[in-house]
Amino acid sequence: MTQALNVATTEFEKKDRCADLPHRPRVLLGKMGLDGHDRGVKVIARALRDSGVHVIYSGLWQTPRSLAISARDEDCDVVCASMMSNSHLVLGPKLVADLAALGRADLPVYMGGILPQEDIPKLIEGGIKRCFTTGVGLLDIVNAVREAAGKRVEKLPRATAGSQLARDISLVHDGKAVRGDAKRRRPARVVGITGSPGAGKSTLVAQMVGEFTRRAKAGEAGYRGRVGVVAFDPMSPITGGALLGDRLRVDFNNLDEAAYYRSLAIAGEDYRSLPEVIELIGGAFEGAEAIDLLFVETVGAGQNETRIRSFVDKTAVVLTPGMGDAVQMDKAGILEIADIFVCNKADHPGEHELMRDLRDVAGRRPIQETVATRNQGIPELLAALMG
Repeated sequence: MTQALNVATTEFEKKDRCADLPHRPRVLLGKMGLDGHDRGVKVIARALRDSGVHVIYSGLWQTPRSLAISARDEDCDVVCASMMSNSHLVLGPKLVADLAALGRADLPVYMGGILPQEDIPKLIEGGIKRCFTTGVGLLDIVNAVREAAGKRVEKLPRATAGSQLARDISLVHDGKAVRGDAKRRRPARVVGITGSPGAGKSTLVAQMVGEFTRRAKAGEAGYRGRVGVVAFDPMSPITGGALLGDRLRVDFNNLDEAAYYRSLAIAGEDYRSLPEVIELIGGAFEGAEAIDLLFVETVGAGQNETRIRSFVDKTAVVLTPGMGDAVQMDKAGILEIADIFVCNKADHPGEHELMRDLRDVAGRRPIQETVATRNQGIPELLAALMG
């Protein structure tokens, strides 16, 4: 099996196989149940990306409800659930039912993995659209995803606020018109999180989302409503595909709908749709469901990624030990846009040197030290960004 995956990965041709479709297919890949292996799913994810598909990977140990929430909020065309445990006859139909309850009964569910042939008719009867057993080729999976990408309608049938918001964002991001009655409101706080790849931005955001949610549920002053995230990832210049893996860091099994999360692919710093996306998210919910804090996580392309400052109220620049001395940092345009500097991975060697260099360039701007993987410094950083 490992040998077959290696061959498939190395020989799969990067080619835009979706250019003729009405839009780039959006597929959610997830693993339900207790299976802890995701090598096969990652191979499929790369093959889909290398065919021009936008792939959202939600990670291991998902529940049917967490997958359904992700599929709804990401406005996917299809959900591909991988199963390696003996719970497919329960979890598959449950996923179909949860999608219907969340306003996306129209979303097809594909299931793959170790599926006994005698169980496949039962899965189809339970609402699973297609089943893929071991040995199916990567191109077969790509073609099945292509078939799911129909024309996007402006108004979803039996829409909920969440499902309709997701569709509105898709249309706006594709440069298309949105229904005239869509409410718009800018959240009270819009915070940009930027920094180079590997700095830990996604983990930082995930930890701050969890911290905000805990404080809001406890009724702490200043923490009300829900938190939202718009996470950008790069689009392939060769195929137009993208791997959108930022929500992988967020524990939706526990958060459920306490956080709104949307992933989008862009080329370079093309944030032209962001102002309207921000206002659509702010206007979609009211009362206790309202989103008053919105994080915008950038691609993190390097020193010159500075345009995000034009769209947010406050910008945090995330750096890690080993970034270079103060002279090199002064050359980096990204440092000029920081309202707050974050030294993440502060437990790594070089932390003292980075903090010294940051103090040289920060002036009066605050510097926060964090170890996102251990939630160290997260409450202080969140408080600083909300201040």
